[in-house]
Amino acid sequence: MYEYHTLPNGIKIILSHTPSKVVYAGVYIHVGSRDEAGSDEGMAHFIEHSLFKGTTHRKAYHILNRIDGVGGELNAFTTKEETCVYTTSLAEHLPRCLELFADILFCSTFPEGEIEKEREVVIEEINSYSDLPSELIYDQFEELAFEGHPLAHNILGSKRNVRRFTPERLRKHMESNYTPSRMVISVVGDVEFSRLVRMCERYFGAFGNHPSAVDRSVKPVFHRFERTVHKRTHQAHILIGCEAPDIYSNDKTAFTLINNILGGPAMNSRLNVAIRERYGFCYSVESQYVPMTDTGLFYIYAGVDIDAQERALKLIRHELERMASVRLSPQQLRQAQRQFIGQMAINNDNGSNEMQSIGKASLNFERVDTLEEMNADIMNLTPDEVMRVAQSRFAADGISMLIYN
Repeated sequence: MYEYHTLPNGIKIILSHTPSKVVYAGVYIHVGSRDEAGSDEGMAHFIEHSLFKGTTHRKAYHILNRIDGVGGELNAFTTKEETCVYTTSLAEHLPRCLELFADILFCSTFPEGEIEKEREVVIEEINSYSDLPSELIYDQFEELAFEGHPLAHNILGSKRNVRRFTPERLRKHMESNYTPSRMVISVVGDVEFSRLVRMCERYFGAFGNHPSAVDRSVKPVFHRFERTVHKRTHQAHILIGCEAPDIYSNDKTAFTLINNILGGPAMNSRLNVAIRERYGFCYSVESQYVPMTDTGLFYIYAGVDIDAQERALKLIRHELERMASVRLSPQQLRQAQRQFIGQMAINNDNGSNEMQSIGKASLNFERVDTLEEMNADIMNLTPDEVMRVAQSRFAADGISMLIYN
């Protein structure tokens, strides 16, 4: 059972109470790389790095030592639609985690010397991605799929942009976009909710809300494509995908199950059995479903020997066609449902995973479904519904493909 509260300035609080000595806390902000334009591309990711570099109260070393010094962990990440700063610590240190969140999110100064150093760190991160075709291919796929829309932007930005970011621009972007009403404080641990609310009021309550500059009114359009890029790689990297249901779609639950059947983490996924286990064509084959606020993406990735590329493509297409044309038997559906419910339970048993899951869900919905409610939604799916959703997405003229070889 989750407990909720909203501060007067619009910051939402959600708690999942668990009997653990460890507490997982994070602040989710509904601002990501899609909320940038032109020379600001890469700004959200650079801000995420720079939050730890100095505030009006602390220098970089004191920020890093604040949580690590008591045996905890402090980290952050950026996606297309969110930024998250999070900690893992003993429950007794939750107050210092929350106080630090407030300090870095509302009082960061972005010192010039620290920004110069971090600029080189991010540029090296960009370089490292360029050396990893299995990572780079996802970015290029999105650039082609959403060409002309901010979702096409690389989260890291370009080296040219990163070199031009200044403390003043970072502060302006943050003040304009990172407003309290776009934030959720998510906590999992053994914490009394009334005490959590009081702590959040103490550390966050003084910061006023104002309208955010974030504008997501332009809906992305998915562009179909087929492209082969010749690179000097030892294997062929294949990415096949299509547009998928958005986070609010009634088809999201069915498509989530479809993704798990096709290429989820289990070794009995259809793609793993058909390509790796049966023929040994690859070490890694998987599918991913990424729902966003106004669209979604489905990918199948495989790294295969170049000589096996065409055979692997044929097998992948066959599995997509089978999913869309052959109705699951009641027994197959029940097995897939039980498997997915078990995977969700194991995933949620990790406090960090649950903190991130409920934090992200709270950004988009007034409430978060409990595990029992999600299980019921999955068990209510029918073979006809699963096949209908697969048919709506896996038509041959809707599938895009990018190959590195």
